[in-house]
Amino acid sequence: MTPIPNSNRQILLVSRPQGAVSEDSFRIVDAAVPEISDGQVLVRNHYLSLDPYMRGRLNDAKSYADPQPLDEVMIGGTVGEVIDSKFDGLEAGDRVVGMGGWQLVSAQAGNSLRKLPPGLPLSVFLGAVGMPGVTAWIGLMTIGEPKAGETVVVSSAAGAVGGVVGQLAKARGCRAVGIAGGPEKCRYVTEELGFDACLDYKAGDLYARLKAATPDGIDVYFENVGGEIFDTVIRRLNPFARIPVCGWISSYDSGALYPIRNLPIILTMRARMQGFIVSEHLEHWADALRELGELVAAGRIKYRERITEGLEKAPAEFIGLLHGANFGKQLIKLI
Repeated sequence: MTPIPNSNRQILLVSRPQGAVSEDSFRIVDAAVPEISDGQVLVRNHYLSLDPYMRGRLNDAKSYADPQPLDEVMIGGTVGEVIDSKFDGLEAGDRVVGMGGWQLVSAQAGNSLRKLPPGLPLSVFLGAVGMPGVTAWIGLMTIGEPKAGETVVVSSAAGAVGGVVGQLAKARGCRAVGIAGGPEKCRYVTEELGFDACLDYKAGDLYARLKAATPDGIDVYFENVGGEIFDTVIRRLNPFARIPVCGWISSYDSGALYPIRNLPIILTMRARMQGFIVSEHLEHWADALRELGELVAAGRIKYRERITEGLEKAPAEFIGLLHGANFGKQLIKLI
């Protein structure tokens, strides 16, 4: 069993970035290990998840969630081990997933944690069988509504969400086409994840290659990137296509919005485009986690992790994530 450490290293947000994020917005501190009260558990975090949504929380702007407060521990999903408990249902040694933040130890409400089953690596519960996988499942199933024989296109296909989207689409008899940055990522998407095709958006003339890869048009476009890629892809939409909008990472860090020229196609194709936030669809989480866990355990959903050791590396890795440096799910190993 993991012992209770003597101190707790944390990373705080100390200033809001003006434009691109820099490491100056964060500060590393050593704090006392928190004491827990009734209903809480103390968790030694083993892995920290870095995700694009965190960029929006750095801004003091109206959004679907409150901004990250200054001079407090950065928000973030974590998996770890309970090392002390005052909550019925969890005890020392249990593996849990929750929102422990950018720190080594976290005091969390016991009813906010999910106890993890044995049999799968701890890290996968922050990726394919965690929030990114559930995001893929909810967006594709409830908005995309894929049907056998249809064509599903997903941007950021080598990422933690996009890779699962394509594999779920294949499991339902669809043609899956990915868009990713660079030949190595595209080879991974087709050779390891099993997509039918993957297009390198950096290679030029994306529309011509997309047209060749989608001879029957596009029925579902799972959007993670936005910008010029979105403007190109919607030219291939079929009538009554569905577009789950999960992310718009092309503008997260710069704040610059690409002028969408082909938006009238949404009208002429009678397409349905809907943004969604995974935390607002809790009624689907159980079904999503059940299927994702079964598919991962059976080897039918594959995934890749980029694991960096050391909490102090989190700011630099987060900045890299915003600029496409990650390959698969970005994690920080804390123990």
